[in-house]
Amino acid sequence: MVQIAENSVIHVVDDDASFRRSLVFLLESLGWPVQAHASAADFLAACPAPPDDFGCLVLDIRMPGMNGLELQQALRARGWTPAVVFMTGHGDVELAVQAMKQGAFDFLEKPFRDQALLDTVAAAVRHGGEQRATAQRREQAQLLLDRLSPREHEVARLVALGLPNKLVARKLDISEKTVHVHRQHVMEKAEVGSAAELARLMLRIDPRALD
Repeated sequence: MVQIAENSVIHVVDDDASFRRSLVFLLESLGWPVQAHASAADFLAACPAPPDDFGCLVLDIRMPGMNGLELQQALRARGWTPAVVFMTGHGDVELAVQAMKQGAFDFLEKPFRDQALLDTVAAAVRHGGEQRATAQRREQAQLLLDRLSPREHEVARLVALGLPNKLVARKLDISEKTVHVHRQHVMEKAEVGSAAELARLMLRIDPRALD
């Protein structure tokens, strides 16, 4: 059963007009909002930056001018790694593997079943949504930790590692009372109530932050 994510726009890029229309009809029949583009250049003109309602990109791998792989690389160069479903022809498996290595979500070899496309698009949209949510949580965590002074960052890391104030004071060569004050400021600025919550916040930004 295909789950439709509300307001997630599917972008289809294919230079074959009749095939492009058939894809749009199929996707719209399931309730997806769809925008079609005849070339990579058309897509870049329409979406110079990631739209808030972006669902996924259904992209032909071989097109005149800029091909699908080159479009994927151009988006990566802009710091945008959307969920991409590549459409490949017979003999394009090597290109498809290269696309996957560069972060594509999946690929479908033409001719493919309608249901295979619908299921893959639904999965790609879910994947893209999860990636955006993770990025938003990371950004929010970074904004909170950016409030800390350099010394508070030092205290925060040791507190997040589970060290008591006495050991933090010894490691930083400051008084235990000073550590207590810094710790209070860290908790207030980071908007957390425990060392565990602080650790979670730091790991959200960098999984190796507490190594």
